[in-house]
Amino acid sequence: MNRRLATLLAGVFLAATARAGTLVDLAAEASRPAANDMVRASVYSEASGKSPAELAQRVNADIAEALKLIRTKSGISVKSGQQSTYPVYSQGQKIDGWRMRSELVLESKDQGSVSELLGKLQQMRLAVGDVSLQPSPETRRKVEDEATREAIQAFQSRAAVIAGQLGKNWKIKQLSVQQGGGRPMPMMRAARGVMMAAEAAPAPLEAGESLVTTNVSGQIELAD
Repeated sequence: MNRRLATLLAGVFLAATARAGTLVDLAAEASRPAANDMVRASVYSEASGKSPAELAQRVNADIAEALKLIRTKSGISVKSGQQSTYPVYSQGQKIDGWRMRSELVLESKDQGSVSELLGKLQQMRLAVGDVSLQPSPETRRKVEDEATREAIQAFQSRAAVIAGQLGKNWKIKQLSVQQGGGRPMPMMRAARGVMMAAEAAPAPLEAGESLVTTNVSGQIELAD
């Protein structure tokens, strides 16, 4: 690059810098309640013994029977969860046996059907791992959109207040949008390895709401 061109580019840069207005960092947020219209529950079969092969046969049989029942219920989806087989050691740090656990995860918007199904699965020797309530993906997206619109409006209003107070015009230089909240609400969690009583049915589920929050942060430029 020759000296004349370098001098010309430097002049353009300095002129642009001179025209730049004051930069102001801003942040705003908005929160909206989202109905916990989906329930997620895990059930599992767990067994201990000397032979891993025998344990696998028992646990897999329990899971297979549970799947037969679950698949007869419309509106309830099921997928495999965590599966594990690990040794149980004696005081002498020698393998004294084995423990196997296999889990199924249920999801549905029909909380009453899930509650009833969990009771039946417990009668089939399965235990309830945990139950949580949360907004369904479509509900969460809808509420996130509403919160996003409100947060952006709040950002613009705050920018207008600052610029108006200083008698300046303004424009957005940078904007970042982040979503948060809406975490699952735990309803129950069984102790590891403890089978709930066969005759016990899960307590009725109270859905409630989760708070979904949108955070908007960015930078505005003030100009005359």
